[in-house]
Amino acid sequence: MPSDPIDDLDGCLKDLPGDPLSDLEAEHRLELLRETDRYIADLIAEVGPPSAAQRKRAKALARRLARRPKRPAG
Repeated sequence: MPSDPIDDLDGCLKDLPGDPLSDLEAEHRLELLRETDRYIADLIAEVGPPSAAQRKRAKALARRLARRPKRPAG
């Protein structure tokens, strides 16, 4: 039976110093933040910055979403 590539990768990573999976996750998260920043910069260049009313509405929406209970994935 062929070996599972995930198990093979996990076995290789266990021999490395530190926590390589955590490091990869952190780097991925940073790259997503950089992509978000680029997207927002491009959007502002295309349509202009949000108005005070739009920022106020966005902040209210963010607060409302932050208060919602977490739902399980799936």
